[in-house]
Amino acid sequence: MTLIDSNIIIYAAKPEYSHLRLYIAQNAPAVSAVSYVEVLGYPMLTDEERRHFETFFASATILPISDTVLNQAVRLRQLRKMRLGDALTAGTALAYGLTLVTRNTKDFDWVEHLQLMNPFEL
Repeated sequence: MTLIDSNIIIYAAKPEYSHLRLYIAQNAPAVSAVSYVEVLGYPMLTDEERRHFETFFASATILPISDTVLNQAVRLRQLRKMRLGDALTAGTALAYGLTLVTRNTKDFDWVEHLQLMNPFEL
């Protein structure tokens, strides 16, 4: 099973990235609560984009920020400077034993035991 990063959710909404929509439809990946906040919290979304993302999240499996996720994120930030959202996303993937699907693999490639997949390189 996989966890899709916010950037994949955003790219999948664009017409030119139909392969990402197909991947999501075929694999039903989970999403982090962080992605919910990052995507829907973006202040410059149009009403149409907001409706699209709200529909997506309504049908997605959103994984909560549990104590295990928090502990993983703290451990990662103690090891290396890392943005809070990235630490929580990586912590979610580690806590649930999921492969993180992201275009930004360089942000995470140093994290031990974190499996990564970039769907743009398939």
